[in-house]
Amino acid sequence: MTHRLKKEKDYSYIEVGEGKPIIVLHGLMGGLSNFDAVTNYFSEKGYKVIIPELPIYSMSLLKTNVKTFAKYLHDFIEYKGLDDVILLGNSLGGHIGLYHTKLFPKKVKALVITGSSGLYESAMGGGYTKRSDYEVIKKKAQDVFYDPAVATKEIVDEVYETVNNRNKLIKTLAIAKSAIRHNMASDLPQMQVPTCIIWGKNDTVTPPEVADEFNALLPNSDLFWIDKCGHAAMMEHPETFNQILDDWLKKRNL
Repeated sequence: MTHRLKKEKDYSYIEVGEGKPIIVLHGLMGGLSNFDAVTNYFSEKGYKVIIPELPIYSMSLLKTNVKTFAKYLHDFIEYKGLDDVILLGNSLGGHIGLYHTKLFPKKVKALVITGSSGLYESAMGGGYTKRSDYEVIKKKAQDVFYDPAVATKEIVDEVYETVNNRNKLIKTLAIAKSAIRHNMASDLPQMQVPTCIIWGKNDTVTPPEVADEFNALLPNSDLFWIDKCGHAAMMEHPETFNQILDDWLKKRNL
């Protein structure tokens, strides 16, 4: 990680740049460094980029759910004294951003989702019966990306450690069930916030039809595709991702 982690009160987070706040929400097994390219680019473009560490594995089991994380995000925004935030979320982070916007719409100026859960979950946290087999976990990590080389040894090791830690695995399965319970199909048509949907054409975790459905249900959304790209567009094609988002923010005067 190229950026220093700040620790204040109950929060750990990265904060880079000055200007309009972009809060980045990581996924279930996504480290904060996955967003280095986003952080570096937008902190130079007049934005304050903030990436909180979500308490995915530190909440009690009863509180390990999408709604609790959305409220945690709200408390963090209040603690930082922020208004008119742009929420950018990948995978579970997108779902948390969407749910937070449902609960606290006045705080959110815009949403950016990529590979987001909330409508469709394909075994997010399932299929770990052979979790002690490193090669099996390596293949699962590689399948997240169009180009398997993006799944570095560091990424594979982190996933392997997570699924072989009993506490983390139990929490992972709880979050997966929570994501299914908190399906947002009926909520999205009421959400008027400008939303940028950036999706990998080759995403196998949340397939392209999920992006089409988000775009159809969200009344104020724009959908952009990245070719030869899997579930984490901001990692696999960072320059394209940043350019799409930068252009969209300018077009929307954000």
